[in-house]
Amino acid sequence: MNLTYSVIATRRSALWLVATAAFSSAAMAQQNPMQIDVTGSRESASSILTPTKILQGNELQDKLGTTLGATIGNELGVSQTGYGLGASRPVMRGLEGARVQILQNGLSVGDVSAISADHAVASPVANARQIEILRGAAALLYGSGSSGGLVNVVNDRILTTLPDKPTGAVNTSYDTVSNGRAASGVIEGSVGSVAVHVDTAINNNQNYRIPGNSTQGGPNQVWNIPGHPFEEAQNYTGKLPNSFNNQNNLGVGASYIGKSGYTGISVERLNNNYGIPTPEGGMIAQSQNRYDFQHQTRDPFAGFSSIKFSAANSNYNHTEFGIDEDSGAYTAAAVWKNIANEFRLELAHKQFMGWKGTFGAQVTRSSVEATEVETGSYAILPSTKTNSNALFWIEEGRWGALQGNLGLRYDLVSQNPNQVSEFQDPDASPSPNPATPTLQNRNFNLISYSAGGLWNFANGYGTGLSYTVSQRAPSPQELYAYGIHESTATFAVGDSNLNKETSHNLELNLQKTIGKVKGKVNLYLNKFNNYIYGYYTGQTAEAAEEFSVVVAQQAAATIKGAEGELTYNWGNVGSGARLFADASQGTFDAGGNLPLQPAPRVGVQVAHQKNGWLANASYTYSFQQNRLADWEVGPTPSYNLLNAGLSYTEKINKVSWTGYMMLRNILNDDIRYATTPMAVRLYAPQPGRSLMVGVRANF
Repeated sequence: MNLTYSVIATRRSALWLVATAAFSSAAMAQQNPMQIDVTGSRESASSILTPTKILQGNELQDKLGTTLGATIGNELGVSQTGYGLGASRPVMRGLEGARVQILQNGLSVGDVSAISADHAVASPVANARQIEILRGAAALLYGSGSSGGLVNVVNDRILTTLPDKPTGAVNTSYDTVSNGRAASGVIEGSVGSVAVHVDTAINNNQNYRIPGNSTQGGPNQVWNIPGHPFEEAQNYTGKLPNSFNNQNNLGVGASYIGKSGYTGISVERLNNNYGIPTPEGGMIAQSQNRYDFQHQTRDPFAGFSSIKFSAANSNYNHTEFGIDEDSGAYTAAAVWKNIANEFRLELAHKQFMGWKGTFGAQVTRSSVEATEVETGSYAILPSTKTNSNALFWIEEGRWGALQGNLGLRYDLVSQNPNQVSEFQDPDASPSPNPATPTLQNRNFNLISYSAGGLWNFANGYGTGLSYTVSQRAPSPQELYAYGIHESTATFAVGDSNLNKETSHNLELNLQKTIGKVKGKVNLYLNKFNNYIYGYYTGQTAEAAEEFSVVVAQQAAATIKGAEGELTYNWGNVGSGARLFADASQGTFDAGGNLPLQPAPRVGVQVAHQKNGWLANASYTYSFQQNRLADWEVGPTPSYNLLNAGLSYTEKINKVSWTGYMMLRNILNDDIRYATTPMAVRLYAPQPGRSLMVGVRANF
């Protein structure tokens, strides 16, 4: 380990290591007639409903983090927010929050993570069978406003086929950077025609070690966030306070499998306590109970291949804690609650005149609120009921070398706040007072549609063009918020007169899908009418620890970007390599940059497999992000991320055992994501160098 650390201490030596690994892998692989895909990707151009990327198997295990954002944050076009080890949400093509929908087994996760980056996604990833990333027309099946795309976490709690025999998996690991201990397990079996699934996971991580100083720029740097100077922010080295994460969950499912379909139910309990590493410090205690139901009948009647009904109920809450200045103890400040119900009916028809597709209806009901612990009264957000009724229709066709797709979705969304709520005491409000939102009911008619085509102009080569219009209703937070948000160090102010947000996305792609060399390039232009964002006014809420005042506003905006990758497999030899790069930039049409935009990245991966051994390494260089919004401070520094892994698998009797180790951030670089809000990004880097060791068993 000491030799490794000394050898790879600079960017030049990192590139040398990757090149050496690629060369040695190519030489050794000649002895093994086996071909692997270095990324494990299951990408396909055969259907618009096929995810653009699926993480599963060894690839998912190698990239698995404590959060969803950390797990997929290095995929093409995907970045992440970073609130310690507890809260990290995906950012897709420069879009975050409500513009990136999170699903669990095809239904909304039912949490409040889209409202603010400090709220963790309530869908554990430790026992996920696969994680799917979708964009474009396929997103219209699940919701309006997913202009960035959507992520579906699949855990198979409701099995659709009977297992031939009992199967299962266990995984245990230890991580040095946070003294992290994790264990998870899944078991599946059947009793007669009933399939049963049980999964559980525990993840305990202490405060993690950071590479150098917690303050960006060093211990003497003072950052003046608009309205919140943080002159007394303490600089840390070693362990970063309030960066811990303790999570556990249990899921149980059962389904009846018949000749023509299945019917199943599942129950989940999630607990998640994690720190908030702002200068003030804090933590969040999160819990959720979730209940799912699914029924599908195959070939229900002539001309149709299936009919499916799905429903989910989730009861979510979390308590936000601040730190008492005198005692240093955590004190409860606010409680967030969300009760969500979703119902979906999907009817898929067989091919007709070259077209096949799915149409259906979706009904969503949710009630969200935030209350003060001390008084029990409204805190930042009054109790608001959101009702959504939707119809959707997706079609795709194939005619020789040509493929086409069409999508249409209509949503009627209503936001209904509790109109007797009283706003915060004016004495605690910013001075001068921003305009308070009007607690009025709002209704939004949303029409989203998509059209696209793919031309396979040669064997293994294709080019595609798609155009998608996506409309989004403002969230309750954007409309009605007024008050202190401890975990983001802001005083949030909504605007009840906001209009619906409309995205016009045009995308061109070129791909090569066969041969030793494969690749793709995507170019996109996304123009927004009434883009909703949080504007830092420069005001200070003096009675609220001088938090920054952030007001919801709208403006015309444009995001344009490019992403591409090139993969190479050394024939049938068990070795491969991948080059990739992505970049996007958002600007206001009137001038200036959008906030929280990811920095451009380039990288390389190599992998080699032989006789049960699997070795891999990846290097990513993220450029400096100096294209910041007018109120953002920085710039965000560039960083080098070097990871490597080694595993060995041996089957003993009927159990397949895998021992593995993973080195992350080997260069111990100071990593700060431009997509993380300033109160954390400037004072809390990502974890330093770490070694994870573990054992997996599958039977």
